[in-house]
Amino acid sequence: MTSKVFHRKSNVLLPKVVEARGAWCVDASGKWYLDGGSSGAGLTCLGHGHPAVMEAVQDQLRKISFMHGALFTSDPLEELAQELIDHAPAGLDRAFFTSGGSEAIEAALMMTRQYAVESGQDGRRTIISRRNSFHGATVMTLAVGDAGNRKRPFVPPSLETPKIAPTYAYRDKRDDESLEAYGARIADELEQAILREAPGAVLAFIAETVVGSSSGALTPPPGYLVRIRDICNRHGVLLILDEVYCGLGRTGHLHACQADGVVPDILVVAKGLAAGYAPIGAVLVGEALHDAIAGGSGSFKGGFTHSGHILSCAAALAVQRTVRREGLLQNVVKQAQRLEARLAERFAQHPNIGEIRGRGLMRGLEIVADRISKKPFDATEKISSRLSQACMEQGLLCNVASGTIDGTRGEHVLLAPPFIVSDEEIDELTARLAAALDNALGRAR
Repeated sequence: MTSKVFHRKSNVLLPKVVEARGAWCVDASGKWYLDGGSSGAGLTCLGHGHPAVMEAVQDQLRKISFMHGALFTSDPLEELAQELIDHAPAGLDRAFFTSGGSEAIEAALMMTRQYAVESGQDGRRTIISRRNSFHGATVMTLAVGDAGNRKRPFVPPSLETPKIAPTYAYRDKRDDESLEAYGARIADELEQAILREAPGAVLAFIAETVVGSSSGALTPPPGYLVRIRDICNRHGVLLILDEVYCGLGRTGHLHACQADGVVPDILVVAKGLAAGYAPIGAVLVGEALHDAIAGGSGSFKGGFTHSGHILSCAAALAVQRTVRREGLLQNVVKQAQRLEARLAERFAQHPNIGEIRGRGLMRGLEIVADRISKKPFDATEKISSRLSQACMEQGLLCNVASGTIDGTRGEHVLLAPPFIVSDEEIDELTARLAAALDNALGRAR
């Protein structure tokens, strides 16, 4: 029977998933896949079928699943907000909920603008971001991002925003620079970008703390975010950190920015919030931003129908409590060490792996035609699509992407296994990836 679904990939026949448990899923043919990418999107950090989450969702369904947030509050909503704020960086005091990451970034951008209007800073409109960044799939989030292969059909030139350098030491650090000096140089691009605009025109700077799907686990150089925070403070610019992918434990810290000792004005989380058991994202903000709106118009204009969805909040609350109760951040740290070691053993000298990078259970491997020169494969060789197919053939789920360098050139694979991953599964993940690379690159030569 012909499918009536408008699939995201319409030119391939997708296998049908029928069941999943822990770090594994099985398709309709009976083939098993190891989840090395948290269902391909860094999402299912708790694994599949966790009894505590299933019980919490079932219990909530027996009570009530949804009520519009403009009419009622609810226990799951209030308790989830308290849970997040209790463990958030100091200074973040309120939580607003959405249906996912793109909505959460959109809400964060709208909050910054409404805050400016209601605090007497109407001239602040400009959002600065980084080149080759990805902040979501709505038109506005695509505009502040710079994922060229995704935004070109949708974003008109009038919506383009100023961009500064990414944190891409592998390609952009000069030989005569230390990592610290490199970080200072590219952070200073923010101040230069602010000064190019009219005085008091820049509203916010947005960046992923650790870059996710667009470039594969790029990490900030030492001191970079501290310098960024200082620049924002001096110019009255709000700092938005996008931790949709890297947040809530993925890097070994609950919030990735904690490793850098920086607190943003707005922190956005999503994927690890309900771990795929329900769609939800969150925007964490300080009291000053909240109070400017609450004491002004009294109403945030960027709400969505599913903001604070009761069932999603119940699922997310169960996930966050389970992560803490079972000590899963400790397992992230432990298994990150094993994953780092196994990747180094297999790929450190691989002729087509330029760099292995990342933090925690978020690791990227940049694929190159030549490791010494760092030359990328020609786009006509379609390495990312070859590797994606090879990974599926090997029974491995991970995120394989193109456009790593500038939205058009370069490829990488991004690994993000669930927090429950075992020693044996880390070893199996690495072995399957090695076989997939051999098959994909062998076909390319």
